[in-house]
Amino acid sequence: MKKILVLDGSTRKMGNTSVLLQHFTEGANNNAVEVEHILTKDINIKYCNGCLRCNLIKRCSIRDDDWEDLSKKINEADILVFASPIYFHYVTAPLKNIIDRFRSFVHVQITETGLIHTPWNKWNKDFVLLLSMGTSDDSDAQPVIDLFEYMKEVLGERNRLHVIKATRLAVIKQVQKTEEELKELYPKLMLNENLAEGDFKKNQNVLRECFNLGKEISK
Repeated sequence: MKKILVLDGSTRKMGNTSVLLQHFTEGANNNAVEVEHILTKDINIKYCNGCLRCNLIKRCSIRDDDWEDLSKKINEADILVFASPIYFHYVTAPLKNIIDRFRSFVHVQITETGLIHTPWNKWNKDFVLLLSMGTSDDSDAQPVIDLFEYMKEVLGERNRLHVIKATRLAVIKQVQKTEEELKELYPKLMLNENLAEGDFKKNQNVLRECFNLGKEISK
């Protein structure tokens, strides 16, 4: 049975990120899977302080928070799902805080020209990025994607990255609104209501993508 760990960076309940996750999980539940959903804002994870002790002890030296338990779940998961709205071209602060602690999964060597990262254990996992954003330009998510391309390579050459981006989502649950609801909403956002027909189809396609990805990679 595959284990799926969801790290949900949303800072509000049942927003667009939650809807993307719901469809992904429904797809995964077509197979025999174990899914754990963690809302990152609700767990106690302290900031990485760059002490570099993990280079010596092969684990994070911070012990009085939830990282020890979370890092075990991360290591054991077959599929890691990172879901977040895009705030100022990046994931939310609670999720970024967790990503910083991934530093303890690798040995870092400083060289004259840069850094060499060597994982303590080479992973063979699926990384999933589910990103919702208010912008109409999905390139605003590129800094996040660039980081995850790097992470999945550093942590093992057999890792895979899957990315789904949902754009022009300014209000809660907008991704599942009907075409008529979008037509009513868009003038309030100073958007042309003629965009509603195409956006409705695009949003429905994104939700299908989430469902199909969950179903496919959890087989």
